[in-house]
Order: sequence, then structure tokens, then C-alpha cells
Amino acid sequence: MHIAVAGNIGSGKTTLTRMLTKHFNWTPKYESVDFNPYLSDFYSDMERWSFNIQIYFLNKRFVDVVEINKSNEVIIQDRSIYEDACIFAPNLHAMGLMSSRDFENYSSLFDLMVSLVKAPDLLIYLRSSIPHLVSNIQKRGREYESSIRLDYLKGLNELYEKWINGYKDGKLLIIDVDTLNFEENPNDFSTITDKIEAQLHGLF
Repeated sequence: MHIAVAGNIGSGKTTLTRMLTKHFNWTPKYESVDFNPYLSDFYSDMERWSFNIQIYFLNKRFVDVVEINKSNEVIIQDRSIYEDACIFAPNLHAMGLMSSRDFENYSSLFDLMVSLVKAPDLLIYLRSSIPHLVSNIQKRGREYESSIRLDYLKGLNELYEKWINGYKDGKLLIIDVDTLNFEENPNDFSTITDKIEAQLHGLF
């Protein structure tokens, strides 16, 4: 079984993935952030490195999904393969930070990749406001994230909402992380795990 956690930068994907892994004894697949050779360069010069970083993420995510599809375990993935092509690359293109040529090349490769793998059995989307995202980004204090542009985050949030509103590839659970502090409040975390159980096993 494949569960994917989706959401904007700073929405709490990795934290929730870690907590659900421990609670349900699932196998995690974390996003390759700290070992990404393009990330620091990208935040310093988005236009120069936009295509490179999107190809890097797409490749890593595709490898993960292929492995997940072959596995008999319950695997929870920190960020889905769809987010690269439905949110991050279109946002860069719309902002003029990725050329139309690169965007079309990237999109064609994505279409081929997703035609070869299955969608997640459950997609968990962490909905968050911009102030909440900014607060979390500042709290974790990653140096390369200090230069993230506010308009970049806003564009991502708008595309996330558009994508989620049209998502039809499988079961979907939306969690409002502005109102549910799952990391510090056990009752809020229990609310989320109960909703996941209902989605996966029909326990209403």
C-alpha cells in the first residue's frame, strides 16, 4: 500500500510522515532535501537552476514510486511525484523562472513516467496558510531556505489548491494544519490517525 503526504514547503510533511511511520509501523520514503546538490544554488538563482532541480526531484521521486509499486509493505512517501509537475514546475514557468522549452521538455518526461506507475492508495494533503508556512520555515532555520521569495510560496499555494480541487486519482484526505497542531497536541494527532483509518479501512 502506498500513502503519500503532500503540501507546500513548511507545511509539516516530513514531521507528519515521521509520526505516522512510528504510529502505524509503516516504512517511510523521505524527500531528498539535505543531500540535493542543486538546492542551495537554486534558491540563490532560481532561473539558472530551475530545470536542473526539477529534473533531479522528478528522477528521485520516480525511482521511489517504482520501488514502492514493487513492495508488499505499507509505505508512506514524503511528497508525491505529482507535486513536481502539477505545482513546482508550473509555478517556476509562470514566474518566468523556467523557459517554455524547458517546461515542455520536463512535462513530456513527467507524462511518460506517471504512465508507468500507479497513483497512491491515499493522498494526505496538508493545507496551510502563508503565515503558517513562513513561521515553520523560520523555525527550522535551514540557511538555503532563508532566501525563499514570498511570491514563490504564494504561487505554490495557489497551484496546490487548484491541483487538490481537481484530484481524482485516488482517495484524498485534507488536513488543515493551521487548526490542527499534530506535532504538539496528541488529540490533534489522534484526529488525523482516526481519519486515516477511516479512509483506508472504512471505519466511520
